[in-house]
Amino acid sequence: MRAMSDFLERTGGNPGRSGHRLSISAGRVVYDAREALAEFFNAPDPMRVIFAHNATHAINVVLKGLLKPGDTVVTTGIEHNAVMRPLRALEEEGVELTVVGCGSDGSLDLGSMEDAVVRGTRLVVVNHASNVNGTILPVGEVARIARGAGALILVDAAQTAGVLPIDVKATGIDFLAFTGHKALLSAAGTGGLVLGENVDADELEPLVHGGTGSRSESEEQPGVLPDKYEAGTVNAVGIAGLKAGLDFIEERGLEEVRAHELELTRKLVGGLNDIPGVTVYGPPDATERTAVVSFNADGVSGSDVGRRLDEEFGVLCRVGLHCAPAAHRTLGTFPEGTVRFAPGIFTTEDDIEYTLGAVKRVLKS
Repeated sequence: MRAMSDFLERTGGNPGRSGHRLSISAGRVVYDAREALAEFFNAPDPMRVIFAHNATHAINVVLKGLLKPGDTVVTTGIEHNAVMRPLRALEEEGVELTVVGCGSDGSLDLGSMEDAVVRGTRLVVVNHASNVNGTILPVGEVARIARGAGALILVDAAQTAGVLPIDVKATGIDFLAFTGHKALLSAAGTGGLVLGENVDADELEPLVHGGTGSRSESEEQPGVLPDKYEAGTVNAVGIAGLKAGLDFIEERGLEEVRAHELELTRKLVGGLNDIPGVTVYGPPDATERTAVVSFNADGVSGSDVGRRLDEEFGVLCRVGLHCAPAAHRTLGTFPEGTVRFAPGIFTTEDDIEYTLGAVKRVLKS
């Protein structure tokens, strides 16, 4: 918040659009964040870090810029609608879609993925962790399978960027979509796409065309990175907050962030499992999941649980299908959905204890 306020008060210029001091200062903020993200994700080049509105925007840049009628794409049965909706739209246009089923805990069978990703597959799309129950998928192994078939891989890291280590080069990720407003601790309206070293940008069409501040003499979209995919003014104030979030994570250390999350997850999952009539979804081992925890209670609607937790105890959660009907079909919770908690770096163990007590009181009355 302080970083964004400082940007508005002291900078506020349009990055890359002028030569005056405020524009130059804004451009420096944006580039510093781009460079920090490239280092954080071990991207091949800061210029291959593309800013977007969020992970959904970044995913659409890849899916709609890369896939053509007749192409084959493989995804999983635990994906968010940020993936499924554009893929279903592309399927209507002639893209061939294969959805690999997942286990009832959200886990992915690599044998099934290997069977689905055949020679000629254009793209494999997989989330790093489920937004419904937190199950972490083996993206490194999926990337290996994709490479073996000559396919590219897109990883949706909305739930893991800022929580789990992500190494684009070492893992063999071709496209990494991330959002800023979750574990990267920035504001809504920030996020982006990292292009791996094997991606030929000439094969990826821009989703949006428009002004970039570069090649202004031409009415054609520039082909240089990152400008090719950043038409219009970027959210520089949000990006200032994103850089501050990265600085905080780097100072705290990703290992400490993950250790804190694991402790909260164990406490939350264990406590919910101890409440009679409650079903918790996802792997029982906290190391196999992020701190996204979904549950249901026998005979009580999730919407009633969520409403009472908010109104009577000030505990905030999300209920329903979480923009992920495919995931809920996999978990067996469609169409009602679940009650979902998502503790983070600023959540305390006392918060978890209070929440568990609130759930018990709601379910008893």
